[in-house]
Amino acid sequence: MLSMSKLLLTLFLASSLFSVSVFAEAKDYSDDVVKFLKGSITKNPNIISLDVKVIDKKDLDRLKGWQAYIVSFEGKAKVGNEEKKISQNSIYFVKDGIIATELIDLKTGTKLNDTITPVFKKEFYTKANLIYGDENATHKVALFSDPLCPFCKAFVPGAIEYMKKYPKDFAVYYFHYPLEGLHPASPTICKAAIYLELQGKKDSLLKIYNLQIDARETNEQKILDVINSSLGENITVKDIHSMMVENESKADQDIANALLVNGTPTMYFDGVKDSTKSKYKSVKVH
Repeated sequence: MLSMSKLLLTLFLASSLFSVSVFAEAKDYSDDVVKFLKGSITKNPNIISLDVKVIDKKDLDRLKGWQAYIVSFEGKAKVGNEEKKISQNSIYFVKDGIIATELIDLKTGTKLNDTITPVFKKEFYTKANLIYGDENATHKVALFSDPLCPFCKAFVPGAIEYMKKYPKDFAVYYFHYPLEGLHPASPTICKAAIYLELQGKKDSLLKIYNLQIDARETNEQKILDVINSSLGENITVKDIHSMMVENESKADQDIANALLVNGTPTMYFDGVKDSTKSKYKSVKVH
């Protein structure tokens, strides 16, 4: 499922630009891209602060001369009467002093933005995220999921249950990616799951997918009451806001942002995004 909060933020950032804009040519476009984007976006009076960085750059094989710039945005903005944190990565295309927010193949309708995938770095495979399997297993599988996402409910538990049976074949890494804009209850559920994982209760994760929790619930205590009564736990609001839990939650979000994850479930198989979410099935297990 697509992250509504990220979608809205993407539209918000994109609306600060023309679809195609021109800036002076330069040998290194990174500085020009940062200067242009920051200057354009900060004209919006709702932007409180904004840090813009180019974190990666890729040549487009199919379009000679075009480059894709992966840009990170960090800052704060006013949304209504609230102050919201901006933390997202976006893609921009550059050639001969022209910057575009999107390129589309006229024949296929394919958005080239969707074909740009950052590298899944080795340091993203952390012990905290390893929920099943041997870290030296033949294959590494990374899952970004929200336990309230209906697509995740239909896919993630079954996929994990299958792979956990073959610890030498699969090292399964799980990253919490709550779609707060769609499911306000998700951040609390994810932090409760992180708390249990830090206690060594990693099997609790799959149980959480079966809980009946109102996705619109925002009262943390009410959400925890359902989790505690169903799993026989005694997790408190203080527990899910401990420094360790908050740090793990932020780490998952940072990795998701670095990889341009914008929906759930998202799967990586041996460091490459698997849009089919089925490559693990083709593995000859032992």
